[in-house]
Amino acid sequence: MEMQQDKDLVAINMMSAGFGKHAHLVWAYVELFGVTPMRAKTKKIRVILEEMKGLFDSQAFKYQKREYEISQAGITEALNVVVHRHFETPLDSHNYLKKIMIGISEREGRESGKTAEKGLRKKEKELSVRRADDPFLENLTPEQIEENIGRLKKVVGGGLFKNME
Repeated sequence: MEMQQDKDLVAINMMSAGFGKHAHLVWAYVELFGVTPMRAKTKKIRVILEEMKGLFDSQAFKYQKREYEISQAGITEALNVVVHRHFETPLDSHNYLKKIMIGISEREGRESGKTAEKGLRKKEKELSVRRADDPFLENLTPEQIEENIGRLKKVVGGGLFKNME
């Protein structure tokens, strides 16, 4: 039993460093599970930290058979909300955190969709506008244009270019 506690403590210390600047927030969340005294609850602490590490690494979680994606910023926002809420009894699962993360995840999804749509519209507009200052179009002589049309006729078979003559 003592050996397992020591292994758990080593794992806890190693995982704590992996949370970086969010370590204090993760530890505040872990404390909501009523994990004192620490020496007696090392396994529970290790399990909670492993689950949090998995959440931060995958940036995704499941709740009621549905998978959600969430950024690390979204996870820390949700942790901050949970940590600042007063609970009468210790937490026994991550369900409250997950419920908070669902709203944040959906908001992030809407925002990323809008950003992607704006990017596509911008690219579409750039492609649809023929620029007069295009150096390729500007430097072609009428002879080069005729030569290119001739090459295309050979490749395509001339069907598309009959009305150009």
